[in-house]
Amino acid sequence: MVDAVVSTVLERLLGLLGEGGRIVLEYQDQFELMQTQLRLIQGFLRDADRRRRKVHTLRAITDELREVIYEAEDIMAACTNAGLQATTWAGSCLPPCASLAKFPSLFQTGRQLREINSKIRQITERLMPFSSQALALSNSRDEFTSDVGRWSSPVLDQTKIVGLEREVAKIKGWLFGANSGVTTMGIVGMGGLGKTTAAQKVFGDKEVEDHFQKILWVSVSQTFREEEIMRSILKNLGDAGIGDDRSELLRKIHQYLQGKHYLIVFDDVWSVQSGWWERLSNGLPKENKSCIIITTRNEEVARRMGAVEGRIHRPSLLSMEDSWSLFCKAASGGADNISSDPRLREVGMEIVQKCGGLPLAIRAVGGMMFCLPSSVAEWRRIADNFRDELAQNDDLVMASLQLSYDELPGYLKPCFLCFAIYPEDRVIFKDQLVHWWMGEGFVPNNSGGGLSIESGEDCFMGLLNRCLVEAVDRSYNGKVQTCKIHDMVRDLVIKIAKEEAFCQLQNGRHRRLGIPASIPKLHLNSDSKLRALVSTTNKQEVNKVKSTITAKICDCRNLRVLDFSETIFKVDVKDVLHKISSMPYLTYLNLRNTHLMTEVPESIGKLRNLQILDLSFCHILRTLPASIVTLEKLIVLDVSGCDSLRYMPKGLNQLSNLQVLKGFRPSRTDCANGCHIGELKCLNQLKTLELLLSRGDEIADGDLEAISHLQKLQNLTISFIDSYGADLSPKLELLHLPQQISELTLKFFPGEATPNWLNPISLPELQYLCILHGSFRHFGIEFWGDGSTVWRLLSLELELLPSLEADWVRVHQAMPSLRLVSASWCPKLEGFPITDISFKGGVWRRDEMSS
Repeated sequence: MVDAVVSTVLERLLGLLGEGGRIVLEYQDQFELMQTQLRLIQGFLRDADRRRRKVHTLRAITDELREVIYEAEDIMAACTNAGLQATTWAGSCLPPCASLAKFPSLFQTGRQLREINSKIRQITERLMPFSSQALALSNSRDEFTSDVGRWSSPVLDQTKIVGLEREVAKIKGWLFGANSGVTTMGIVGMGGLGKTTAAQKVFGDKEVEDHFQKILWVSVSQTFREEEIMRSILKNLGDAGIGDDRSELLRKIHQYLQGKHYLIVFDDVWSVQSGWWERLSNGLPKENKSCIIITTRNEEVARRMGAVEGRIHRPSLLSMEDSWSLFCKAASGGADNISSDPRLREVGMEIVQKCGGLPLAIRAVGGMMFCLPSSVAEWRRIADNFRDELAQNDDLVMASLQLSYDELPGYLKPCFLCFAIYPEDRVIFKDQLVHWWMGEGFVPNNSGGGLSIESGEDCFMGLLNRCLVEAVDRSYNGKVQTCKIHDMVRDLVIKIAKEEAFCQLQNGRHRRLGIPASIPKLHLNSDSKLRALVSTTNKQEVNKVKSTITAKICDCRNLRVLDFSETIFKVDVKDVLHKISSMPYLTYLNLRNTHLMTEVPESIGKLRNLQILDLSFCHILRTLPASIVTLEKLIVLDVSGCDSLRYMPKGLNQLSNLQVLKGFRPSRTDCANGCHIGELKCLNQLKTLELLLSRGDEIADGDLEAISHLQKLQNLTISFIDSYGADLSPKLELLHLPQQISELTLKFFPGEATPNWLNPISLPELQYLCILHGSFRHFGIEFWGDGSTVWRLLSLELELLPSLEADWVRVHQAMPSLRLVSASWCPKLEGFPITDISFKGGVWRRDEMSS
């Protein structure tokens, strides 16, 4: 973590010195001295994490260094902010005669920088006795610390790991043999043994789905509330149950399940104290052939919940053969073998043997190897480090996870520790994590020197491919939408975060804080070190945030990340926004699904460092202020799902760094204050665009050609919500799309046939096509290509197209590379291979199609 903090500051120093300007030049010698000193010790710090756990003196020194670096980062942020003010006040950099007294926050900057450099020099001298061996180790590994290219490879599907076939068959036999009443069965064993994975495999089995009328998954965990378990059951049944008391929740559950054969999986149960299970069990209908599966580490818990000896499954440790197979899959991203080199296999076998047949340990170590070079020397180093870790840690799983953490590149460590603020078993939006990492500067700049969404996605894939993070929900094209972490991984995260003062400081204040949480006023006072305040709630929970918190939020001067998403305030949101606008260093602001927000105040234009602004699903938001176009550092602007928003403000073309623009609604051509589609052609960094069209008079002559100028555009969504008027469809034929687009989504398309430009010749790089809702009747003639050109699509989704008349055989012939298809409510789609798919709730789905 110290390495990560130093690396982040060095990168920012480089950018700061590159920007120049009167403010920076005033202290250039001190910044350059700081840069030189930090570079001298950076190599040593890359190997400090493991050694500092053993040497208390080293821990104390590096802890001190970390706090000094945080101070330096705050001064750099102040300089950057002052430079932005100078540009605003003078129209450019300050003239030579300008006085720095105009910037009182920087008046003492020179003295503070000299003090910080003096502290760094003293710390460096104290580190020298520890440095020689560490430098030799770290220098040999420099070339491998940013192996980003492999992270985009396929990750291991946790439900398809080896050694489960017999276990799944055994549990399915119990399920299908249940006849009278409700049958309870348990999966019992130590952490990391694969209890949840086995239950997931059964839960997702097609025969199991067909056997039961309702199948429900409930995560219980160590810290739970009885009402939340009931609400989780109701959520699976399509009822949020918000506001209901315990008796009403139980009544609804009984009503929904009465007369149905159901299966409920209660995952990770730790206790049945307080009588919660007895009350819930008595409320469940006793329908014949219904079943309950419990996963727990405590066999007594399973028995008290009704599992008898004949229906308790105790997963066994994996055999050496299965262990090696799982290790190979994790270390290669899914292949059955990793190398024909016998020396590599020998070292690999030694590593696997140390894992003792525990699936979680094997996946953690294998996932770590996936992101390292396949060399005997590198694998031998891992084997030796694993041996040393096991000598100090009796818990095999925790030892393997600690090793995996130690081997993370420096910039991935703080990304990983961000999970410490989330409650157990919390399902987390991937975008929330990536945007947080970007906002705090954890994500390294791309090769061009700028921050990019792709770099943030690479960081997420780096954790996912190392099996430290689990994917929960994916979109139709396979992209991860939500994720979670294993409870043992969370134990490690919390332990390291505490040791590194990542979230909470020794004086009781916080550096990073989750909402909801217990937040006394003293944590939000003017000298707070708080850098990130992040919502950890979800749509089913009502946040109890008090107005005293929002009243003090403006005092958190060092705040970089503020995420109030899904939050229900008890104060006026407009008042909250006015307070937020006084925070000078804020880079990420998330107000997703915030209630009662009708407008954003003009004062938001004061957030000159803002890079990510998420206002999505603020359903009654009507206007955006004109000042939003002055936020020149914006990378992400998301107003998707803002149904009441009339248009975007004029001047959006000034946001030249914008990479993601969602929910763009153009104004009518006769509106002088609104933004037109033609302005988009200046956004040459744009990679993702969601365009909303309702009527023809929103499109001026030549507007639709603007999109063809977006040469970095990869992902395009066009929604025709509330569209009407015969003039819209003809204008859509004039749309020109750049050829490099790889993902296209059309929603509520108004024409009778697909547009002429939707063809494999115009879109040769398209890999993912999604057509949702609409009344069009057939695919246009151009859709089929010219006979010699076929689609290169990998994934196709067709949903709610009741009038579409098409022959699936012809569609598949035009798309021979398809691997994933989802077809929902397309009753006139003839010849779809329904024998290979499941039918649930009117949705037909066929996965992993062969060509």
